[in-house]
Amino acid sequence: MRILLVEDHAPLADSVAQALRATGLTVDVLHDGVAADLALSSEDFTLVVLDVGLPRLDGFEVLARLRERGNRVPVLMLTARAEVKDRVQGLNLGADDYLAKPFELTELEARVKALLRRSVLGGERQQRCGELVYDLATGRFALAGEPLNLTAREQAVLSALIARPGRVMSKEQLASQVFGLDDEVSPDAIEIYIHRLRRKLEASGVRIVTFRGLGYLLEARGE
Repeated sequence: MRILLVEDHAPLADSVAQALRATGLTVDVLHDGVAADLALSSEDFTLVVLDVGLPRLDGFEVLARLRERGNRVPVLMLTARAEVKDRVQGLNLGADDYLAKPFELTELEARVKALLRRSVLGGERQQRCGELVYDLATGRFALAGEPLNLTAREQAVLSALIARPGRVMSKEQLASQVFGLDDEVSPDAIEIYIHRLRRKLEASGVRIVTFRGLGYLLEARGE
């Protein structure tokens, strides 16, 4: 799952991004509102963490433009403003949650995971496909009750597939969840990660099926 973090205070942005990446999430970091607006109009994200006090374009305007385009991606607003009217403004514009600075990283992680559970997992903590289980709280996969060791990008591919049971995902859709803004995007590289995942799943009842010209589907044999 791919997160966009928009925060102009670089040390804070680095700390938040590091904490979220440690949970298995792909995190892009931007530092101003114009760059955020451009990214949100051209890229797919699972969730946005958006500071209010941004240069060039503030977070309220970024959020307003996002919702005007019909994009319903969950948004967690960050702000140093303590006034109730500012929180109300953000929520009225379509923010899903609000967190005042200063905050503990553990609280931010918990709020991010709660939003992801509601938007991606339908409120559940875990996503299952046969004997494969993804635990959003820990950011880990287990196969037949045993931890499944994955690289960050293998995990990004598998979490995207397991979050969309019964749906075929194209290489382009998977690439949008695996590669960040600073990466050289290569949809063909997805084939490498699919091959590696198949090897790690081959002894189980879970498989990744290829639909030529369309993409990939995760399924449990016999279901």
